Amino acid sequence: MAWIDPFLYPVCAAAYLALALFVALAGQKRRKGLVLSDVALVIASLATAAWAAAIATAPETPLAALPGGLELARDAAWYGFGLLLLPSPSPGIRPLRRPLVGFGVIVLVFAVGAAFIAPSSGAEMTLASPAIAARLGFAVANLLLIENLYRNSRPERRWHINLLCIALGALFAYDLALYADAVLFRRLSPPLFAGQAIVVAGLAPLIALATLRNRKHGITLQISRSVVFHTTTLIGSGLFLLALAAAGEVFRRFGANWGTLAEISFLFGGLVIIAVLLSSGSARSRLTALVVDHFFTTRYDYRREWMRCITALATPDPAVPLHERVIRATAEVVDSPGGVLFLRAAEETGFHWGGSLNLPPAGVMLGSDHPLLARLDAGEQVLVAAPGTAPWIEGFPPLWLAVPLVHAGRLIGLILLSPPRAPFRLDGEVFTLLRTIGQQVAVFLAEQRATQSLVETRHLREYGQRFAFVAHDIKNVSSQLSILLANAEFHLDNPDFQRDMLATVRAAVAKITALLARLNASESDTPASAVAPLERIAAIAATLRQSRGVPIAIAPAQPCGKIAMPLEAFDAVITHLLDNALDAEASAGRPGHVEVRLREESGAVVIEISDRGTGMSADFIRDELFRPFRSSKHSGSGIGAFQARALLQKAGGSLHVTSTLGEGTTMRLSLPLVSHPVTA
Repeated sequence: MAWIDPFLYPVCAAAYLALALFVALAGQKRRKGLVLSDVALVIASLATAAWAAAIATAPETPLAALPGGLELARDAAWYGFGLLLLPSPSPGIRPLRRPLVGFGVIVLVFAVGAAFIAPSSGAEMTLASPAIAARLGFAVANLLLIENLYRNSRPERRWHINLLCIALGALFAYDLALYADAVLFRRLSPPLFAGQAIVVAGLAPLIALATLRNRKHGITLQISRSVVFHTTTLIGSGLFLLALAAAGEVFRRFGANWGTLAEISFLFGGLVIIAVLLSSGSARSRLTALVVDHFFTTRYDYRREWMRCITALATPDPAVPLHERVIRATAEVVDSPGGVLFLRAAEETGFHWGGSLNLPPAGVMLGSDHPLLARLDAGEQVLVAAPGTAPWIEGFPPLWLAVPLVHAGRLIGLILLSPPRAPFRLDGEVFTLLRTIGQQVAVFLAEQRATQSLVETRHLREYGQRFAFVAHDIKNVSSQLSILLANAEFHLDNPDFQRDMLATVRAAVAKITALLARLNASESDTPASAVAPLERIAAIAATLRQSRGVPIAIAPAQPCGKIAMPLEAFDAVITHLLDNALDAEASAGRPGHVEVRLREESGAVVIEISDRGTGMSADFIRDELFRPFRSSKHSGSGIGAFQARALLQKAGGSLHVTSTLGEGTTMRLSLPLVSHPVTA
């Protein structure tokens, strides 16, 4: 291609050298200096200038090792620049960052192998040629990236990037056309190749204008730190592999018989070394520190740090204990691999061990007079361990930072962190963020304590309720046994009374045993049974007749279905209500008129217990009857009616009261029939 104008590619190289100088000088005039997007643009411009200069020196072999490798480096540099400009994910904006980065890595690795495999003179150009395939791959990757950048930018920001997108889109669209034509006709078109210098050089002013437009209006593209890290890793890995490929090419070109083997070994070894370094926490820490310290004016992306902390604390993970989540949320701020948590309870003065992350358990307690606590100054500062000093905790590995956990002006704990994986520069920004994260962690721990206290209080309340119910039932059993003893003085010689007395005592012992068992398990742990209500009511009525000497009438009824309710709970409800009815009639001087009626109604069993006692007023029923510890009886505890309604409601039933003063009361129970098989 010696017929190409000798000034085309030199002019192109000069244009991009000027563009790089313009971007660098314009960036220095900014208040915050040169940002990472400027650095990436300068690198891409210099790579383009170097490529154009290499072709200008050897226009006959544009796909040779040196110009070919520089062309692929140019494409990789523009791709990295485009990745930096991708907007951060937000509602309605979802750039394909991960697929684009992965696609770029694949193309870059392939390009490294193709960089020094130039087509021989006169060879046909096909997709099977690595050099051509790599160039087409980068052209497609860059076009896809530019389209994604423009489409996912907010409408109000597109004005600032449209010229840049047009320029880069035209550059790689021309590359795509150039090498697609080469594949189609099996040769590189001289006119298209000559025109490439004109097109690329003509786009430099457009890129400069886009840069000037952003400088003029003070627009700073927000670059994600994660994107910077991955892009820097991508570019650094590519340069490393290119250097290894160049070394292998030198061995192969200068007569070494094992040059090809060395080239393959270098490339494969380089891939393994990169994989090892990327999986190393220390290497990643050093690279992150390098990127942050040199390309950002602030060390942290505070929105990301805050969301990371909240996610670590608020997302429960059964596999990760609470103390590990708390320590990790703090340790990641300074890239520490582990730490230990100390907490203080509300009634304590010292701090007990609360857990460790990547450190052994601390079997010690920090007393209120511990030197470390005195230095914390009521939690107002983060402490740094001085090199060479004694460890903060005797017999424990040396620690680095002490982060106070302050809630409501009180130091409730502290987190001691291990030294970082790589050297970490501490400054005021780091200390401020650590104190802020410490306060958030302290609030979270205080909420966890409050929640635990509420759960314990609820358990105690449930236990107290069960105890009150059991005490009330034991009182009823005691009353039955007292009446039995009173009658025994007169009827002890009667064989029938003796049999009834043994049966009553046996039933009382079984009842007390069942009541004591209820104290050790909540009502929800008691399985429901398929209860035949008529049979149970008849048995309870017979027991009361024996103990109290008063008959209870059960009205003739059609056979009823079964209900789903724990047997002990059903017996307790019926016993309470029958006892109350008998007591009401005894107070009115009209014993012997308690009647029980059963029927099925609308898919439920209805049980009515009526008496002709003193009755109750509507105000008493509304305000007092179902309130615990309120009773109209002199020796009553006020638990019976409250417990009966609670047990019925738990079984899906209800209790309705109808009463008239001086005439009597009717208790109407409704319980749903069994619709599914229930364990009997």
